[in-house]
Amino acid sequence: MEGVMDLSQVRAVLFDMDGTLVTSDAAVERAWATWSDEYCVDVAEVLAIAHGSPAESTVDRVLPHLDELARANAAARQLQLQYDDLSDVEAAPGAAEVIAVIERLGIRWAVVTSADRQLAKARLGAAGIDAPVLVTIEDITRGKPDPQGYLRAAELLETAPEQCVVVEDASVGIQAGHAAGAITAALKGLSGDLELTDLHQLAELIAPRPRE
Repeated sequence: MEGVMDLSQVRAVLFDMDGTLVTSDAAVERAWATWSDEYCVDVAEVLAIAHGSPAESTVDRVLPHLDELARANAAARQLQLQYDDLSDVEAAPGAAEVIAVIERLGIRWAVVTSADRQLAKARLGAAGIDAPVLVTIEDITRGKPDPQGYLRAAELLETAPEQCVVVEDASVGIQAGHAAGAITAALKGLSGDLELTDLHQLAELIAPRPRE
């Protein structure tokens, strides 16, 4: 485990959803592959930038010529492809453990996702996760890497951003957490203040800390 640090002042944990709390990467990629075929774009190009970003942002980058209505329709189509594809969506390794630890210690937590509320509810439900606070792309005006979502979650939890840990598996999410002023915990080989193999390690870091 890289970047071990003191988490005694942490008062909230803000989780990304896809690829972090929920193993939905395959479903996301299937949806983008179908969408790419329908819109005649290179799926490899799309997948290189889509992970962790709002659908609208990805559409803007690969189809910059679309007008506002066509852009909205293209993003809506991509989300529609994901709503019913829950066959292999489940809680990520260590998710149940870290949630149990932070709830036992009275640490607040939230999920901050680039998905819309319908998709977020569907995936979290499939994974058996009931988030006390959920911030989706519909709750903000600018998605990751903008920090707005994480700042909104901290506000809803009545916690200063610098007392939050942002847990992410995408570079745009790490950028958002850093810009919010939070501690960043990075999965999948990304660089952050903490670098984790899985959520079991985050549970181990948080569990032994003293509480006031």
